[in-house]
Amino acid sequence: MRIALFATCLGDAMFPDVNRATTIVLERLGHTVVFPASQTCCGQMHTNTGYLHEAVPLVRHHVETFEDALAQCDAIVAASGSCVGSVRHQHAMVARTGGEVALALRAEVVAAKTYELSELLVDVLGVADVGAYYPHRVTYHPTCHSLRLLQVGEKPLRLLRAVRGLSLIELPAAETCCGFGGTFAVKNSDVSTAMLADKMSNVLSTRAEVCTAGDSSCLMHIGGGLSRLRTGVRTVHLAEILASTEDIA
Repeated sequence: MRIALFATCLGDAMFPDVNRATTIVLERLGHTVVFPASQTCCGQMHTNTGYLHEAVPLVRHHVETFEDALAQCDAIVAASGSCVGSVRHQHAMVARTGGEVALALRAEVVAAKTYELSELLVDVLGVADVGAYYPHRVTYHPTCHSLRLLQVGEKPLRLLRAVRGLSLIELPAAETCCGFGGTFAVKNSDVSTAMLADKMSNVLSTRAEVCTAGDSSCLMHIGGGLSRLRTGVRTVHLAEILASTEDIA
């Protein structure tokens, strides 16, 4: 299968290793990963902040870029439930709000072929064991967009349970938001900090070495808090765990 990589602007700018890890996992499974070089921000930040008109050009560019990719690829993947949620649940709406009915229809076609990493692996490729080895105690935080918008459910957990050497520890109150929420953390910093404190307390109660999730943004938030407290607990994206093997562990 040929798969187009939707890197996301946050992933491209701050967490490129997550995109590399996604590519490693898919290529290990025998698939070809293509990177559409013209891709930019999908417009989620603009949409979530209420700038729907300003988001239309970004939606148009995303659609044009990945329409071209789908001419040669079978699917689109992103290691971000948040950005995939935006593509699936916001793009057509943004286009219609801007009076762009034809663009909305095109956006729906692109969205139907866009998958979060665990969805692609489990639902499309039919794989749970990707040949990973990660000898650490790990707890999993289900991020809000992947949990509520995409409803990935047990898919990330199925992938983690198949990783050799990994001890998966249940996270108390796992489905509670970590407090990031994009610009929510900026506009409501006190509330966000309180939510983060609860999340960190639950993570630390597991005595895990690593907290993982499917969104770099949430891991950035949680990891920042854990680092400032000098807890020694690391945050590692799901894709990076799945890319790890015995040879490089």
